[in-house]
Amino acid sequence: MSKIYRRNFLAATTVVASGFALAQSARAEDVIPGFDQTKTDADATQVWKPFSDRKVRVGIVGHGLCQFGLQFELQNHPNVELVAVSDLIPDRCADMAQKAKCKKTYPSLEELIKDDTIEAVFIATDAPSHAWHCIQALRHGKHVACAVPAVFGSLEEADQLLEAVKESGLTYMMFETSAYHNEAHAMRELYKAGMLGTLVYAEGEYFHYMDVPIDSFRGWRVGLPPQWYPTHSNAYYTCITGGSFTEVSCMGIPGQIAEFLPKNNRYQNPFATEIALFRTSEGGMARMAVSWDTPGHQGEMGRVRGTKGSMTGMTYQGIADIAGINLNKPPLPPTVEAGGHGGSHGYLGDEFVNAVLENRKPLVDIITALNTTVSGVVAHQSALKNGELMKIPQYSL
Repeated sequence: MSKIYRRNFLAATTVVASGFALAQSARAEDVIPGFDQTKTDADATQVWKPFSDRKVRVGIVGHGLCQFGLQFELQNHPNVELVAVSDLIPDRCADMAQKAKCKKTYPSLEELIKDDTIEAVFIATDAPSHAWHCIQALRHGKHVACAVPAVFGSLEEADQLLEAVKESGLTYMMFETSAYHNEAHAMRELYKAGMLGTLVYAEGEYFHYMDVPIDSFRGWRVGLPPQWYPTHSNAYYTCITGGSFTEVSCMGIPGQIAEFLPKNNRYQNPFATEIALFRTSEGGMARMAVSWDTPGHQGEMGRVRGTKGSMTGMTYQGIADIAGINLNKPPLPPTVEAGGHGGSHGYLGDEFVNAVLENRKPLVDIITALNTTVSGVVAHQSALKNGELMKIPQYSL
């Protein structure tokens, strides 16, 4: 007989989902989807305890439209000394320094990474620059955390970034927000405990209605191929299992918004929605959807079905008794907020800091980052070829 478990975080998941819709309706107040503060489910029975007194000396780069550099609470972490901040636009750089209470600024990433007192850098620059900026920081001896995606539409960039991580021997982490959604964390804990078995099927969805283009640096989001920004959906497999996608067939749907006509965007991209069907490294299947021009429910969400159990939202149904498995996220330092994107921001910053302190692999390391990102690059290629089945590169250290 199957067992059904509904935990109290079901309500939190609903809050997260509805937050995206509310953010869209509140555009006049400049609320950006994902940056609304959302409830998270930390284990109230535990108290955060420091395991080290050491402070990692950090530099943060990027304070654009989303002010993403300060969203992950690194400046508030008790094991971080914020040495310097940087943004190419002077007014933004000054605002970043004031908000982070940081005295030292640099006019560019290139200048910041020359500072030998900085051990680690969080890169929150424009997506097309992520890979190159990470490579430069690694070559200057810095541990690197990076906003998504790891690379931008390029298989060559993926090879170059992986080689830079290997050569440096340093920590690399991609800050994929879906990895620390309440339900994704719970799915990962159940998977590690063997309660899901082998995943036969997974679904991930990232719906972000962009009827008004987001004014990002140099307009990089205008006409963006959906599967070039696939990590929020793909994480519902890769960040649950640590596995990869091996091949893909993807269908693209023409956009309804002018920016998604090939003549109107730099990418010559005709699609505003792309639905990818992947084969997974476990031999199962995954359907991953990214859409920019479909109104209605917005956000990042996913489901998994395994040989022993399945999970949708925070509802688990399976053949095993999960009593005794803690599905709540661990407590954060008292100075660190869980933040937006499903209460994931603070957890990502904390995981990066702890990985550096413990000299260990972070949750979303270079291999998981590439597996989560490059599969979308190949999916877009497939969509341009009317769904042709294509092999996906596999990465290892």
